[in-house]
Amino acid sequence: MPQALLLAFRQFDDPAFRAPLLKGALGAAVTLALLAYGTSAAVAWIAFGHGGWIAAIAPWLGGAAGLLLAWWLFLPIAVVIAGQFVGAVAAAVERRHYPTLPPARGATVVAQAAWALRFGLRMLLAQILLLPMLFIPVVGFTIALVVSARMLGIGVFEGAAQLRMATSEATAARRQKNGAIWLLGLALALIGLVPLLNLIVPVIGTAAAVHLLHYAGHTARGKLRG
Repeated sequence: MPQALLLAFRQFDDPAFRAPLLKGALGAAVTLALLAYGTSAAVAWIAFGHGGWIAAIAPWLGGAAGLLLAWWLFLPIAVVIAGQFVGAVAAAVERRHYPTLPPARGATVVAQAAWALRFGLRMLLAQILLLPMLFIPVVGFTIALVVSARMLGIGVFEGAAQLRMATSEATAARRQKNGAIWLLGLALALIGLVPLLNLIVPVIGTAAAVHLLHYAGHTARGKLRG
């Protein structure tokens, strides 16, 4: 898995790779801003009409809640954003590292969209249910991070795999690489905790998933030596 992630970062110099990277980062930034603003506005609306200390702390409470939710709920949104650029990112990665692959013929667009919608909603629900765990020092946060990392890894891997196989086959391929995919999800989740750096998670995650799909654990070692 580390090789797959490193190869993804090393492709920053590819113009075909930079375009979806910049678009993905912009989409992530806009989404984070909307999440933070929406939560802050909701807290202010709830506090509207109350006087005294409630009105005084509402802006601060709203801002803190907005930042927390934007930070935590960004992971399922990152999967959705990744889905918008998976084709371009996968094409750039395969063109550079796997040029002998045949043309991609995966799941239909409808099947991919249906899977992405179901998975995105499921992950969003999981993140909401896990939110209280963040307030349990160390143990709660660790459990929430582990669960989120697994879902994030599944999301980016199966999303990329469906470009070359049916959704059921993508799930089967993911089960064969569960350990590496969980580690990828963990690495992406940790990157997602870092402000600004989290903006590259959707595209970097997709690129690394493409390497994992094409047996990066074996192939990448030779490429990195070169």
